[in-house]
Amino acid sequence: MTTDTLPGRGLLIVLNPKSGRDRSHDDPRPLIERHVPGATVHDLADGEDLARVVDAAMACEDPPTAVAMHGGDGSVSTMAHTARRHDIPLLVLPAGTFNHFSRAIGIETVDDALAAYLAGRRRRVAVAEVRADDDEPITVLDAVTLGLHPGFVAERKRRVDRLGTWIGGAAAAWRELRDAQPIRVGRGGRHARVWSVFVSVGANDEARIATLQRITLGDDRLDVRFHHARGSHTRAVASLAFGRKTTAVLRFLRLLPPESDIERMLLDDLDLTVHRAAGGELSFVHDGELVQRDGDAFRLRVKGIADALEVYTPE
Repeated sequence: MTTDTLPGRGLLIVLNPKSGRDRSHDDPRPLIERHVPGATVHDLADGEDLARVVDAAMACEDPPTAVAMHGGDGSVSTMAHTARRHDIPLLVLPAGTFNHFSRAIGIETVDDALAAYLAGRRRRVAVAEVRADDDEPITVLDAVTLGLHPGFVAERKRRVDRLGTWIGGAAAAWRELRDAQPIRVGRGGRHARVWSVFVSVGANDEARIATLQRITLGDDRLDVRFHHARGSHTRAVASLAFGRKTTAVLRFLRLLPPESDIERMLLDDLDLTVHRAAGGELSFVHDGELVQRDGDAFRLRVKGIADALEVYTPE
């Protein structure tokens, strides 16, 4: 078999060694070498820009026809944005802590991903784009969040190197429980104090408040949930639970906020003014990536885009 006919020829695989650092992820190279020996593999160096890696490859005489990302939700989201710019399909090799998007498309393991690639199974999925003030839009695969969740992510990031994601997450939850303050958001002339805002791609599970993982692929509407600041800190932090079982337990224990505190809507686009909480930071999160803003307020716009990204899927 010649190099030109090796399986995987035309596939650029980028490995992010920092993803899922406290989870046990096997080295994907043996699987890659066995199943797609013709692929080009690039190890992302510390501080290296993922988009520039792909842009450089696309500028070569023999550019890739597909890109793959071995990483977590943030890395996959960044690669999706780059794949959209170059109009090439994306293969997701899950290697993060949560892997929300890979699970949404039915890929649980690297084996699943490579099997989907070799079978040539692809489909187009909806995404969202988020824009802060006049910044360039950012591709969103799962969700955009405001309020408590960005605060939780910021606290977890401060602790992850020392405590790991799970213990760091528990410490972050305790800090949020103790110090959290509502934020003020404005939409269409109406203002409200809220603990959190969750914006997911496509209609989501009605039983959850924290819709961090999408459950549809073709729906380009935005599922928006405002958690109004009427209840306790404890219920506000409990609302961040996104697992089905955890949510059910918290609801049984009556730790989740009442339905009257949650405002839900399905929209084509969302335009908010976000104000800094008293003594807090001004920030938002998209697909697990924290973005911090200067000043006392910023404008956040999110819109859904149909059939915006082609991905490899098991079915």
